[in-house]
Amino acid sequence: MKTNDFFYDLPPERIAQTPVEPRHASRLLALNRAMQTMTHTHFYNVGSFLRPGDLLVLNETRVIPARLHARKETGGFVEVLLLRRVDDYTWEALVGGKRLNKGKRIRLIDGPEAEIVDDLDGSRRLVRFSEPVEGYFSQAGEMPLPPYIHSRLENPERYQTVYARTPGSAAAPTAGLHFTSELMDQLIQQGVGFTTVTLHVGLDTFAPVTEDDPTEHKIHTEWCELLPEAVEAIRQTRQNDGRVVAVGTTSVRTLESAARGASPAEIVLPYSGPTDLFILPGYPFRVVDVMITNFHLPRSTLLMLVSAFAGRDFILNAYREAIEKEYRFFSFGDAMLIE
Repeated sequence: MKTNDFFYDLPPERIAQTPVEPRHASRLLALNRAMQTMTHTHFYNVGSFLRPGDLLVLNETRVIPARLHARKETGGFVEVLLLRRVDDYTWEALVGGKRLNKGKRIRLIDGPEAEIVDDLDGSRRLVRFSEPVEGYFSQAGEMPLPPYIHSRLENPERYQTVYARTPGSAAAPTAGLHFTSELMDQLIQQGVGFTTVTLHVGLDTFAPVTEDDPTEHKIHTEWCELLPEAVEAIRQTRQNDGRVVAVGTTSVRTLESAARGASPAEIVLPYSGPTDLFILPGYPFRVVDVMITNFHLPRSTLLMLVSAFAGRDFILNAYREAIEKEYRFFSFGDAMLIE
C-alpha cells in the first residue's frame, strides 16, 4: 500500500467555494457496498437509504472563531490560529510570523498579551495568554476556513452544523452541514434515532500524507468524547437490529476509538480523551454500519478511512463518477452515503 494509491485528479473548479441553500439541497451519491451500485440523488432524500431503528451519530462540536490578529513587540503583524485549548490560559496554536520562538511576546489587537512558551513542530507553538482569551472571540475572532476556500463567508453560521453545541474545533465536521432541523424532524418521524458524540476537529484533517508509505504517517491526536447515554443508544440499536450510522469521519473515529477497549458484547465503552486512531484499509470496523461523509482530499487520511470502509477501487470509481457528474467537493461540497 502506497500513499499514491489514494491519489485522484480533481479539477480546481470542482472545489466548492460557497455552501448551497438550503443545506439539504446538496447532492448525494449513495454507495451500496454489497451490490457495488451508485445512486445519484439529493441530500433531502437521505431518508430513503435509512430504516426505522437506525441510529444517526452526530458530532456536536462547534467551530470557534479562533483566527486572531496580533502584533510583535517590534510592531510586526502576527496571525494566531488557535488549535487546542490546554488550560484556561494556554493554547496550542499556529503562529504566522518570523522569529516567533520560545520566549517571544505578542499582544492581540485590542486584546491581552501572550508569551510563546514552547516551540512545537513547524509553525505550531504553545502560547500562554495573560488572561482567558475566549472573551475576545466574538469581537476579534475570525472563522478559520480551510485553505482551499477563497470566497468570503457572509454568514459564519453556515460553517457550523445546526446542532453544534460544544465549542472547540478548528474546522467543521462537514458531513453534518447538510442537515436542517426540518430534515431531522422528518427522519425522526420515519423512526430514525439520533445520538451525539464530540470530537474537536484539528486542522490536520486537511493535511495530505507526505510519506510514501501511509503507515509511517504520524496522525495528530484530537480530543473526543462518547457519553454513557450514547453508549446505551448504540447498544439498544444493535439489540434491535438497527444500524449505527456515523455522520462524518469524526463520528467514525470517535465510535471506533471507544470500541478499542470494549468486548464484542459491549460494542463500545464510554470514553473521554485523546484519539490517535488512524484507519487504513484492512481495519476491522466494530461499530459503524453506515457512513455519511463528504468528498475528501487526495492522499488524505480521510480518503484512506473511507477506502477502508468501502474498498479503495470502489471509492475511487465513485470519485471519478462524481467528478464527471460535476459534484462539488470538500467542506462546502456534496455528500456521500455508504451502506
